[in-house]
Amino acid sequence: MIRLLLLFLLPVFLFGASVDNLRWSKGETYTKFLERVNLPLALYYKIDKEDQTLTEEIRTGVNYQVLEDNNGTIEQVLIPITDELQMHIYKTQDSYEYETIPIISTTKRESFVISIQNSPYYDIIKKTGSKRIAKIFVDGFKNSLNFRRDLQKNDKLVLIYDQKYRLGKAFSMPILQAAMIEMRHKNHYVYLNSNDRYYDEKGHEVEGFLLSRPVRGARISSGFTKRRYHPVLKKYRAHLGIDYAVRRGTPIQAAGSGKIIYAGYSRGYGNMMKISHGDGYVTLYAHQKSFRRGMRRGKYVKKGTIIGYVGTTGLSTGPHLHFGLYKNGRAINPARVVQVTTHKLKGKKLKAFKTLKENFNQEIALHLAANTEPHQLVYFEKECIINVDNCLPIRKDVEDANETSQ
Repeated sequence: MIRLLLLFLLPVFLFGASVDNLRWSKGETYTKFLERVNLPLALYYKIDKEDQTLTEEIRTGVNYQVLEDNNGTIEQVLIPITDELQMHIYKTQDSYEYETIPIISTTKRESFVISIQNSPYYDIIKKTGSKRIAKIFVDGFKNSLNFRRDLQKNDKLVLIYDQKYRLGKAFSMPILQAAMIEMRHKNHYVYLNSNDRYYDEKGHEVEGFLLSRPVRGARISSGFTKRRYHPVLKKYRAHLGIDYAVRRGTPIQAAGSGKIIYAGYSRGYGNMMKISHGDGYVTLYAHQKSFRRGMRRGKYVKKGTIIGYVGTTGLSTGPHLHFGLYKNGRAINPARVVQVTTHKLKGKKLKAFKTLKENFNQEIALHLAANTEPHQLVYFEKECIINVDNCLPIRKDVEDANETSQ
């Protein structure tokens, strides 16, 4: 932590440099970014294949920082890739260097109570300024309750969630921990269990989204990790998916039903396809030899449909399928969702869940009694580096100005 703060802040005070808080534009690639800001393309072509592939994980709208000296020369760049890792470009005496380093962030448990006047979604946005917070609440109940039919004015809702903060600003998608909504004088609950799945007060799973394994007869050659320090390479690594090693030409199946939203070629992932499954879920299938005939953007496919064939296109050392899973733009471990069949908790798992539920219920009751107020989340604000004359002209905005997932 001290190292990163010194890297990024010390030049500010020594040389009066400025920090620009920017948003990653839609359609911009890492190489286009380097060209646009006049940084050497060697920052892509001379880094290893794993890091080259990782540059394709930069998401539209992500907040990134550029530090410049008084002459407008870029000193450092920080670009988040995952919730835990970021790219760090920094100037040395006569060149620029690239590395991946941990993100310094803090996580805060946030809670609030709202008396519903219009709808949960609208009222949460009005009170907090965040579409993301509204979304995680509505998603928690969308498969089990009908807000439009059963809600009455002045019904209460309670939301408990975790929010990450990076450089003092809200960062990444908030994680719903527990929620309650009153409907016709009855309280309904949802809880995040220890297995990262959501359950109602009876221990029944509330999410119906299930995946199947996208290839048969394959072995896992590389697992999912958002941040791992490689003891030999002495650098941080991220692998945002599961690699299934199998012979070239093996059919690839859609892991779930949905609509193809991308089918094309990328430098790192080669022939790649993305399928949207609703509820914020997207699956990614990379390094394909070829797509099955007729598989194109806009086509709806059913779970199990053959969509392409295993290959080694893009930055790949051998035939395999790189399979990624994203929820609201945030990479999650497919192994935790693939072949999930438990819909109702039993035995020791149910007992542990009841303890978790009771603890959350007590917390919810305390917030109801205190009528805990939400606070507005500000994602962009005027920022002073040294003094008021050096304030950056950064616009103040809330959720719509922030990125989709970070």
